[in-house]
Order: sequence, then C-alpha cells, then structure tokens
Amino acid sequence: MRAFATVVIASILGVAAAAATPAHGQRNVIIFVADGLRYDSVTPESAPTLAKIRRVGVDFANSHSAYPTLTTVNAAVIATGHYPGDTGNYGNNLFINRPLKCAANAPVAFVEDNCVLRELKAQWPNDYLGQTTIMAAARKAGFDTVLVGKRGPLAIQDMSALESRNNDVGGPHGIFLDEEAGRSLDSPGVGTVMIDAIRAATGSDKPAATAFPNLTQQAWQASVVSQVLLPRLKQSGKPFIMLFWSRDPDITQHNATDSDNRLSPGINSSNSRMAIYNADMSLRTILEAVQRLGLSNNTDVIVVADHGFSTISKAIPGADESELPYGFLARDVATWLNAKAFDPARQNKQIDFSHGDRPRFGNALIGVTADAPQAWVTTNGSDYIYIPEGPDRQTIARRIFSRLVEAPYVGALFVNDDLLNNGHRGDFAGSLPMSQINLIGSSRIPNPAIVVGFRSFVVPGCKLGKLLCAAEVSDTNLHTGQGNHGSFSRADTRNFMAAVGPDFKAGFVDRVPVGNSDVAVTAAHLLGVTLTGPGVLKGRVIVEALIGNKAPGVIRRMEKSGKAANGFQTVLDVQEVGTTRYFDAAGEPGRVIGLAHVKAP
Repeated sequence: MRAFATVVIASILGVAAAAATPAHGQRNVIIFVADGLRYDSVTPESAPTLAKIRRVGVDFANSHSAYPTLTTVNAAVIATGHYPGDTGNYGNNLFINRPLKCAANAPVAFVEDNCVLRELKAQWPNDYLGQTTIMAAARKAGFDTVLVGKRGPLAIQDMSALESRNNDVGGPHGIFLDEEAGRSLDSPGVGTVMIDAIRAATGSDKPAATAFPNLTQQAWQASVVSQVLLPRLKQSGKPFIMLFWSRDPDITQHNATDSDNRLSPGINSSNSRMAIYNADMSLRTILEAVQRLGLSNNTDVIVVADHGFSTISKAIPGADESELPYGFLARDVATWLNAKAFDPARQNKQIDFSHGDRPRFGNALIGVTADAPQAWVTTNGSDYIYIPEGPDRQTIARRIFSRLVEAPYVGALFVNDDLLNNGHRGDFAGSLPMSQINLIGSSRIPNPAIVVGFRSFVVPGCKLGKLLCAAEVSDTNLHTGQGNHGSFSRADTRNFMAAVGPDFKAGFVDRVPVGNSDVAVTAAHLLGVTLTGPGVLKGRVIVEALIGNKAPGVIRRMEKSGKAANGFQTVLDVQEVGTTRYFDAAGEPGRVIGLAHVKAP
C-alpha cells in the first residue's frame, strides 16, 4: 500500500489506547458508505485504503445488510438504526396507495428522488422515517453536520437538509451536496459563502454527471470535502458528523457492459474493479485531509456498504433457459388472475406482454380494468405484491400464492401477518410471516401482501468464491452479466463493514453479527446523543468493537416454514444479539446461496 495511506490510518489508530474522551472536546464521526461494496471484493489490490482499515482497525467479519437488500431501504436503516417495518421504507419502488405528483400521479414511485422524498414525507410525516436520524439528533445537540454524495439515500439521512442553503458548515440545516447539487431544482446548490473556495478546489461549483465508473463526479465530491468542508469544520471548532455516500461501485456494477449477456466474469469485470478502486480513492482523499488537518486523534470513521451484489441472470438455472422478460412477475400474476396488467408510469396504459411490451419501471397494476385493481406488483430485486383491502383480498392472495410456490424462479416467500392471522395458515404453507424479517413494525405505510425473493446460484466455472460468484434471477431491465441486488442470498446481505479511530479496537476481527441497523446507534453512542422515535425494531451499540468491552452472546437459529403441497419451503438463517436480529439468507434449500448447512447448486 502507498505510504500516505499508511500514515493516515496509522495516525487515526495512534491514539487507540487513549481515554474515551480526549482533552480537546467531543468526538467527530465520519460515516463513509460505499454503495454496493461486497465484503470479499475488498483486497489490498482492489481497495488498498479499505483493506488497510479492515486490517488495522475493526474488521466486521459477520456483517449484514437489512432485507430487502436495497439502497433506500438500507439508507433509512443506516440513518435511524431501525429496520424497514419501523422506517416505512420497504423498497426502492415504494407503493403508498396515494397519488404522487412527482411520479405523474401514480401511487408507486422510485424513492431515489428528492422530489418524491419530499412528497412522501409530507403525506406520511409520522410513518415515513418517523424516527430521529443520527444527523438530525447530532445537529440538535450542537454538532455541525455534513452530507455529501448520492441523490436519494443522502436526503434520507436528514430530510430537513434538503432546505440547506450550503453557505457554510454552521448553517441551520447543515451542508447537503448530492450529485444534483446546482443541477436540479430539487437539490440545493453551493451557497455564496463557499462558492469561490469550491471553484478554486475543483474548477466548478457543480458536480459532473454520473458515469460508469463514476470517477469525475466523485473526485469533485471528495475534493470539496477534503479541501473546503473539512478545513471549515476544523475552523468552526465544533464537533461534527459527516456522511459521504459513494455512488460507486454500485452504479458501475449495475451498468457495466464488459460482461454483457455473459455470467462470467459478470460484476467481477475490470470496470467493476475500477469502481471499487474509485470508492477507495474517495475515502483515501477524505482520510488524508483528516490527517493533514490534525483531526485524526478525535475522529472515529465507520465504513459501511448498504448491501452486497450479484450478477444478473435472466434465465432460471436448470429449468427453461429462455430469457425472462422485464416485468415477468406482473405478467404471471395477471395470467393467474385472468386479468390485465397496466403501467402506472404511462397513465395506466395496458401492457401487451405478447407483443414485447414491458412496464416502464417494472411496476404494474393488475385487474380487469385499471379502475378496479386486484393487485399491484412492484419490482425491488425481491418483488412485492400488494392486494387491496376488501372481501376478496384473502381469495386473491391464495390464488397468487398457490402459483408462486410452483414458479421455478421463486427462491423465498413471505406473507403479511394479517393474511396469515385472518385465514388458514395452511393456505400459505411454504412462506414465513413478514414480521419475522422485520418488515412489519410501527409504520403505517402500506405493507406488501406477499414478498417474492428470487433464486440465486453459483456461476458455473467461477473460482473466486461462492459469494463473489453469485448470480441471481432478477426482474429488471438490465441484462445478464450486469449486476443487481435485493435478493435474500448471502451474497446480497453480506456487505462490507469496518471501523477505525480512537474509540475502536486496533487489529480486531469482530465475529459477532453486526449490521447496518447498528451504524446510527453506535454513532449516537460515540457522540453522546440520543435517538428517539417509535418502533422497537432497531440495532445496538457494537460494544465489542469498542475499547474495553467484551463480546456479547450470540444465538443462531434456523426458522422453517411449513411445506407447500409440492414441498416448497422457506428457511431463514438468523443470528441474534439481545433483541437485535440479523438475517443471513432465506429461501428454499438449493435455490438460495448462503443457507447454513445447505450446499449451493
């Protein structure tokens, strides 16, 4: 590894044995999110800075993304410390059963959008992110707050930050600079106080457009942080919390074309490796500034990925090898109900699957007419089926479920507890309750009736290890060989996590389960602030990684559904620390990567 990275991290670790509270004031915390970074993809060659932090700081060797393994789902988890049942953010495509102006008056919208987020929060103020986020709690306690990075998950960290004027670090809403800063009416641009400094540091007051790999945009963001924001934070003299959300490697793994229509190398291609290195470079730039400014002795750094990743397969392994069309679950649900499918993104235009038509964003309304929906399908890596309340709800759910257990692309099935409690549980044999995976909690935003996890498998001939060689069936407009996530395989739940700083142990491998739900709770502990809000589905302080603490007890269990008539069964691998539950993988044995004691096909 290059000398400068060794110096930076050594400086951060140099006071690891010091007292918990240094003489010069409260801690600072930097949370660096590398979107879509797989634990096993980090090596000294691919990501020297990340690999070094994992080696000399804390290596979270048993880390977990929340399910569904999606960006906005885990952004809300990282922001609040609560699981999706409490945050109300169940998917990237979120159905709220109310028209959204920002989504052409459709009741379902892609949440990685600031306009949608504003409207969603306005319609559901107590149910969408009803908890206090770590950024909001820190600012209320007098900390400076900084948010830089990816559109959508950045705003989820603190919705009020969308009102920032970005004049200086001491502003009432903190600093908020996402990738659309100054390029969109929905994203605040650079304020007048800092504009000259940012132009001098980067050559522009606006980030570049997103690319694959996302080199130029992230270089702008990291330069703004290192050359402008961190010096101003030091000058202010106040403690701070910063979150930087790196769009790479996620965006490149989704869109890389150097393995198009080929499962191998898939997302282990050269473009994806460059994207991992790009995220590493962003982190290196920030850490170098932390060291240069003398902030290392008082700054804890937590590095986390929102989810893992898999290579896309548009065909079912060992079954019909023909390619599954985008929207295949909506197509099948419409067939099973003898109904039509309509596209909410095109004013409920009927989708003619027989002539190659597809829903624009994968979402579909199912019914005899668009005015009388029997079901909604939203694509989320794991697809969701919503069924309206009414006398036929139970019957419709049974009809759909009876066909799902026979569908060769299905890996796991979860059914809403209301349906299970109001009917005969045998009608849904093969599924587990949604409450068992923390999808039902304090939020009243509409829950799916059925959650469909898709199959995953190891790419034949791949020699990189089971999780790096993972492929998953995916209901997406992307191609075989590109990347996706959202499944319940261990390849998608296995995210990268590491930490370094004065409060963290040095050279420590933490084998106790941890997850994204623990990030805000641990940061709040380090800063001495309180997180409040409804719901009990939340994470814990990662005490075993902090100096002077021992590892807590861990309970491991395997939960199994009853078997459907054809033998289909959903199995769930769980680890528990106190009341916090971490989910490894779930699905039919032999159809999902990562189930304990089950050999992958």
